[in-house]
Amino acid sequence: MYTGLLHTHKLVVTLFFLLYLGKIILLLLNKTELLDKLSKKLRIPEMVISVLFLLTGVVMIFQVAEVTPLMIVKLVLVFASIPIAIRGFKQHHKLLASLAVLMIIAAYGLSEMNKIGVDSTPLPETVITDPAQANYDLSAHGKAIYERNCIVCHGEDGKKRASGAKDLTVTQLDEAAIEQLILKGKNAMPGYEKVLNQQEIKAVMAYVKGFKQGS
Repeated sequence: MYTGLLHTHKLVVTLFFLLYLGKIILLLLNKTELLDKLSKKLRIPEMVISVLFLLTGVVMIFQVAEVTPLMIVKLVLVFASIPIAIRGFKQHHKLLASLAVLMIIAAYGLSEMNKIGVDSTPLPETVITDPAQANYDLSAHGKAIYERNCIVCHGEDGKKRASGAKDLTVTQLDEAAIEQLILKGKNAMPGYEKVLNQQEIKAVMAYVKGFKQGS
């Protein structure tokens, strides 16, 4: 569900931005008559796009792994921009309309900043990461990586399914497919090919495999 919402949200955000961009260009060029005609003609589609924009965004808030301050600020900017835009375009007020568009751009920027990133923080010194050492534990190594990079979305038992994450206890993917998913990422999940080496990938795969065996 989250993945579908994410793609729908991206689509309506693009349409919403293009609509506002077209309207602000007409307003700044003093094409007010054409702006009024366009606004009247697109009134219903604009309402639908605006509602979908807000609705998908709000629903996704309840499915993300972590609600951050940036997400709250983004929502405030979006909700505030719509009435400002309505007044600005209706009254041909360039300052208000421009402010609304800038708020939408700022909200998009915050959204990009808030994307799930790849944490490359060094593992605790107590974690043995060198397989050449006699007391090296592949699963323990994998657990440390999992807790650093994966637990926020997948949860301690692999079943959290936040931000579109899959239930790791029921995956049907083979090892090759899992490795590619870790390397390249998919949808909201980032890729780790520039962060994890082959041994680290092997370790986290070994740890995750335990979820399926213990389910």
